[in-house]
Amino acid sequence: MPYLSTRNLALAIIFGVMIFIFETLLPTPMDKAFTFFQAMLLSLGYLLIGVPGATFISLIGGSLTAVWRAPLAPFTLGFALLFGGLIDVFCLVFGARDRNGNVRQKRLILAVALSTMITGYSGYYITITFKIMELDPALGNVILIAGIISGIVGGYLSLILWKRILRKDSAGRDQ
Repeated sequence: MPYLSTRNLALAIIFGVMIFIFETLLPTPMDKAFTFFQAMLLSLGYLLIGVPGATFISLIGGSLTAVWRAPLAPFTLGFALLFGGLIDVFCLVFGARDRNGNVRQKRLILAVALSTMITGYSGYYITITFKIMELDPALGNVILIAGIISGIVGGYLSLILWKRILRKDSAGRDQ
């Protein structure tokens, strides 16, 4: 299985630690507003590692963040795994990569946007259900819209990085 290679494991650890650092540097409401960074790393993980790259990365980042935010550890880890798992599943279902390994840009961005939106809205719903937050329909709409925008931005940024990686890789092979 190629996704269990040492290189891919190291990549997943680096991306997971980057997510953890980002999550802990920003205060709690702000880290939820900037999910494009996570979306970018998770979708780039899918592109570089394949399925379950995003899930591996989210497991590492979510586990580290759950230790840091121990009172909410089950929610933190659960939503991290949901996010990474949805990216892997939607990318696979939507065919974000064709049989030749070429990336279908619009499908990747759609998969990441839907994953971000579902994860954000699920988090909002669960926090209301467990009475961590009060119901605020305006906030729910903001989360929905911000999730879509963050997913689009994160997916697009991962495509830019992916193209740079491919360019450097092909330049290295030609020499």
